[in-house]
Amino acid sequence: MRVLVVGAGGVGAAIASIAARRSFFDELVIADVDLVRAQRAADRSGDTRRISSARVDATDSSDVVALARQCNADVIVNACDPRFNPPIFDAAFDAGCTYLDMAMHMSRPHPTDPYNRTGVMLGDEQFATSAAWAERGQLALCGIGIEPGMSDVFARYAADHLFSRIDQIGVRDGADLRIDGYLFAPTFSIWTTIEECLNPPIIWERERGWFTTRPFSEPEMFEFPDGIGRVECVNVEHEEVLLIPRWVECNRVTFKYGLGEEFIDVLETLHKLGLDGKVPVRVRDIEVAPRDMVAAALPNPAELGHRMNGRTCAGTWVTGTGVDGRRREVYLYHVVDNGWTMREYGHQAVVWQTAINPVIALELLAAGTWQGVGVLGPEAFPAEPYLDLVGVHGVPWHLDERVPRAPSPHDASAPAPS
Repeated sequence: MRVLVVGAGGVGAAIASIAARRSFFDELVIADVDLVRAQRAADRSGDTRRISSARVDATDSSDVVALARQCNADVIVNACDPRFNPPIFDAAFDAGCTYLDMAMHMSRPHPTDPYNRTGVMLGDEQFATSAAWAERGQLALCGIGIEPGMSDVFARYAADHLFSRIDQIGVRDGADLRIDGYLFAPTFSIWTTIEECLNPPIIWERERGWFTTRPFSEPEMFEFPDGIGRVECVNVEHEEVLLIPRWVECNRVTFKYGLGEEFIDVLETLHKLGLDGKVPVRVRDIEVAPRDMVAAALPNPAELGHRMNGRTCAGTWVTGTGVDGRRREVYLYHVVDNGWTMREYGHQAVVWQTAINPVIALELLAAGTWQGVGVLGPEAFPAEPYLDLVGVHGVPWHLDERVPRAPSPHDASAPAPS
């Protein structure tokens, strides 16, 4: 397998370092508009025989196609912010490559009723092309990071092995990470964080389909395992809510993020001041998008690993009826300690935890264990071989059996067990 990774930021560089320890690929080229950054990521992987660097302009589909053909790529992995998705996605199609991304095409809120009705949803424009990809015999595997990604695989595993009926699937993300020396610093791309946190969150219910709510709605205290403890989580726009109902039978799907009161205050302030805007404004003789300015003013999350302490937890909470006919509640999760990822790989925990997932998927595709055509999510594939490979990267996944809560009103219309 020959792989082209577009984007040499934190996640792209971590993909190269993680893949370097596996034997499933013949060549991996990591490309970026900044050739020096791409070269640094390739060198950092430690595999100078199979991993090399190149320059590419991710905003120019023809440039990506030309590089893919030059290096005879079988697969293009999009490791850029989702604003760059369309040209990379189109380039993979035009070049005849399999495509992977970790975040789907961005949404556009409903123009008149954004907090009740959906507009263009995450990934809509990709799913609209699924028939064309399938007709060509090509696969676009979308949302294959940690969330979405492993969280979706957990949902598929629960449906196949743990439950006869699923009432609710709730992806819950929390952490106890601290960054020394900064009053405010994100652990992931602030550009993407602003996008997903300030857009209207989407919820899916069997009786209503997809609908929206206000940012940071439905706060709840969720108990995270391994000593992280109780963290308040709120609704955030995320791909799992768009992906899981397409392949997993259930009654309700949500995504909630443990942002913390201070982080929410910062995001709301940015919104009030218009600093989340994507349309350029003129500042003297320069035009700059306010959000780009905020991103430039904050530290690069990929370079904060040496200042970070603590763990990050990604997981999927599932309730319903177990295979034994009794009520069941579980949390399937993956916890990563920043100290471990820095010692073992030299990458901070959040980007490392994201990056292992496309590497696992590539290995399964290379072996033919995962096969498919069209635009698909992780739920479209069997979960067991994926989860079997998680632990080989040094951090296993876990299942936390919980005391079932009383049924909620959302459970009433769930389908009967088959």
